[in-house]
Amino acid sequence: MPESGFHFAQPAWFWGLLAIIPVALWLMRSAARAARGPIHRYADPHLLPHLTGTRDLETSERWGRFLRWSLLWALLLAAMAGPRWDATDVRLFHPGNNLLMLLDISRSMQVDDVSPSRLGRARQEVQDLIVNNRAVRLGLIAFASVPLVLSPITEDTFTILNALPALSTDLVSLQGSRLGMALDRAEGLLAGLPAESARSILLISDGDFDEPDLPERIRKLAQSGIRLHVLGIGTSEGGRVPAPRGGWVLDRTGAPVVSALNETLLESLAKAGGGIYRTADYRDGDTRAILKAAAVMRLPPEA
Repeated sequence: MPESGFHFAQPAWFWGLLAIIPVALWLMRSAARAARGPIHRYADPHLLPHLTGTRDLETSERWGRFLRWSLLWALLLAAMAGPRWDATDVRLFHPGNNLLMLLDISRSMQVDDVSPSRLGRARQEVQDLIVNNRAVRLGLIAFASVPLVLSPITEDTFTILNALPALSTDLVSLQGSRLGMALDRAEGLLAGLPAESARSILLISDGDFDEPDLPERIRKLAQSGIRLHVLGIGTSEGGRVPAPRGGWVLDRTGAPVVSALNETLLESLAKAGGGIYRTADYRDGDTRAILKAAAVMRLPPEA
């Protein structure tokens, strides 16, 4: 049964109020011990401050401090308990077409087999998507070893444009290319949209993944109504991967690591996700094709 009016999300925190009782008992016992202390045998109470150089707290002052600390403790517990007013869920989005972009910012995206680099080309592709877009709400997640939500699904594409210059492989301290975690994050964001909306993911990457369960993971997304499109960045010849402090990333033998566009893998992921695959180029035909595919209200049953 739903709660009504004002309530606390975690009222169990109020059990902490019981801690006030032993503190009060301790305070009373300590006051009694102080009154019966040995020094009271040799001087009147009003002379003790002159003998000890300290001032005994009056009973009222001592209890005043106790009450103030008790009040602070109660307020802290009330905050931890989570005061809540009942709220009505409001649909913020009307049904429509939604495309969440997953942009790879792993180290291999710094390879310059395309100009100015794979990451630079990826930024240009995102800009083209925004410029050519008329009917699709967009969002952006950058990912390497972990996903970073730069913009949830929004109609305010200026938010995404403002985030593009900051896109760098230095956004994550731990390098890697974990697409599975990015897909989980994207699924969570898309799950909050109206069920009748078209929900799609656009993967922008060179395909440098080593997660064997990706096709099956993407098929499950398609079965839940989330289509996956892929935009490949790079060339089949590839190039050497730059190291963070200059030079090249080296393999175990000391040779420079060469990264090439893995079109075979990326095409298989797009097929598993019921989407399309395109290789990025300077023309805007690739982004137009993806926007057209994303502007489909329902995923075909055979996908």
